[in-house]
Amino acid sequence: MEERVFTVAIVAEHPVSRAGMEKLASDDTGLRVVSAVGSVAELRRTAGSYDVVVLDLPHIDLVNVQEVAEVAALGRALVSSTWGGSPTLLATIRAGARGCISRFAEQQDVRAAMRIMVQGGFYICPRMVGQFQFELANQAQAEQSGLAPREIETLRWIASGFTHAQIAARMGLSQATVNTYAKRIRAKLNVNNKADLTRMAIELGHFSHGRHSTPAA
Repeated sequence: MEERVFTVAIVAEHPVSRAGMEKLASDDTGLRVVSAVGSVAELRRTAGSYDVVVLDLPHIDLVNVQEVAEVAALGRALVSSTWGGSPTLLATIRAGARGCISRFAEQQDVRAAMRIMVQGGFYICPRMVGQFQFELANQAQAEQSGLAPREIETLRWIASGFTHAQIAARMGLSQATVNTYAKRIRAKLNVNNKADLTRMAIELGHFSHGRHSTPAA
């Protein structure tokens, strides 16, 4: 019986990285690269769907976490990047990644990731297992912060870019109550500004881009 050939798309801004990923995938007879582009926008224009989409990111930030979500809608997302701060591995996974590899991963690990993912599995490369376990432990501690349901809702609105007055109108509360919720949230999560609140909302799984409507101008 002939082995199925799985389709792969590669998104990498840098031509050298793109060519390297394409070579790694093409060396596996069970994989076929059908698209190799420089941006997520280019991939969307192909209007295709794939078994695996490799997304190479020099670094992770709040903007390209959204790109992970967009790629995940087109195929199983394998993210190649460097992690060490925020957003975290867990935030990337919550955005839709089915596999995460270090940009310094061995070639056999990259191929293994693709092979496992096309079969429906999940992959973390060996270089990042320790960090993944560390983040899971930190996540357990964060969950003990015990945000109440209304505080979680408030956090989502804040992360979506709404003012306290706009949040109050949407939640049917007074602005003073929203101010109190926001103060409690900052205390429980030990953050001091909106940027850190947005980061924590993403990392705790309480927010993803597009969940709420955009604030009125």
